[in-house]
Amino acid sequence: MRYQRLDLNLLTALRALLTERNVTRAAEGLYLSQSAMSGILARLREYFDDPLIVPVARRMELTPLGESLIDKVNDLLLQIDATLGTKPEFAPEKSGRHFVIVASDYAIDVLLLDVLRDLHGAAPGVTLEFRQPTRLAYQDLESGEVDFIIAPEWHQTRGFSSCALFDDVYCAVVDRDRVDLGDTVDLGRYQAARHVSTENRGPPMFEAWFDKRYPGTRRVEVRVPNFTLLPRLVVGTDRLATLHMRQAMRAREQWPVRLARLDFEFPPFVEMLQWHSYRDHDPGLVWMRERLLERAHALPPLPAS
Repeated sequence: MRYQRLDLNLLTALRALLTERNVTRAAEGLYLSQSAMSGILARLREYFDDPLIVPVARRMELTPLGESLIDKVNDLLLQIDATLGTKPEFAPEKSGRHFVIVASDYAIDVLLLDVLRDLHGAAPGVTLEFRQPTRLAYQDLESGEVDFIIAPEWHQTRGFSSCALFDDVYCAVVDRDRVDLGDTVDLGRYQAARHVSTENRGPPMFEAWFDKRYPGTRRVEVRVPNFTLLPRLVVGTDRLATLHMRQAMRAREQWPVRLARLDFEFPPFVEMLQWHSYRDHDPGLVWMRERLLERAHALPPLPAS
């Protein structure tokens, strides 16, 4: 199909070329030969009367026109995808739809495991894919490769639709039999503790905030790539882990640990749900959002401080 002399079938290839800035990688992503992609690039250059991609030193760079087309082409393809993919209704009991959600192991543990159990009977054909947060997560949301991102409020990106899921607070997790520490941890005891911490795409929010406010005052003995491991690493030791209260309460049911309140100020925590605004009215995504919000609202209240 052509529109204003452009073969619309070339739009997907154009997005791949602008994203990859490399003919070979763009061809691999679309399962085309390099010669076929080179031919497509030649046709696009002729249509736009611009080279689009040019060699600079030892790498390929986009021309100013090529740079200006990236967001426009992404938006156009996403609108087409949303329009064609939208059905007048969504029947979860009959659907075989696949949803992709970016979420940390904390969000999976606290919220998404319960959602999965709900869907097992209500939507047996629906499948879910959980992806760990990366620096490309919002780019994948923009391109339509991801349906939802669940992330802290401070981490969300402007330009996407969003809503709050639930709030949480931080607490200390220590070995259950540890007697030298009471039910609260003041700032001095916290700074003197031997810590276990998590770091994936950099330190999580609390650790980043604390280390900026009190630089060089924590001794971190063990670092791991996810929150789920933290409670296990304090068992049988005098180490301390800082964890979200909701996940810590679940960990207490599985491991011989106990919780202690942090007796100093720390930043608030709100977990947010984000999706592309082009899909605000997609019946399938509306249904999934409702399931996520339903489960989030059913979470038990946090203990009184």
